[in-house]
Amino acid sequence: MLAELILIEMKANNLNTKQKVINVLFFIVFVIFALLQINDPDPVLWVLIYGFVSILFLGANFYSYSKWFIWLVVVCLLVYGSFYFSSVLDWLQTENKNEIFGEMVYEKPYLEGSREFLGVFIAALALLVLLKQSK
Repeated sequence: MLAELILIEMKANNLNTKQKVINVLFFIVFVIFALLQINDPDPVLWVLIYGFVSILFLGANFYSYSKWFIWLVVVCLLVYGSFYFSSVLDWLQTENKNEIFGEMVYEKPYLEGSREFLGVFIAALALLVLLKQSK
């Protein structure tokens, strides 16, 4: 099958127990991230992004992903996140940096954009764990 040749090397991954536990923990974290997005203004997109990342971590305990596939996902996440970078710059210019942890304020759209940038950045960084595990 072409998908097996292009995206995933369909062979058992020889990870040690510690690596498998780390993958399961990342799986759980990103499932929680996905569930937290249900109240977001655009939940489908974020549930899909975090859900996809969580599935990659769970799948890594069974299959070895090719390095270029993981890099492709990381680059796609970073490119998408770059659309929110201006929001981060706006947030960095505010006096109260803690408001990013508060509720969404519609008069301050840079808060939501900054959070979305940080979420994508966290997902991309987490995938570097899979990159280290891949062959």
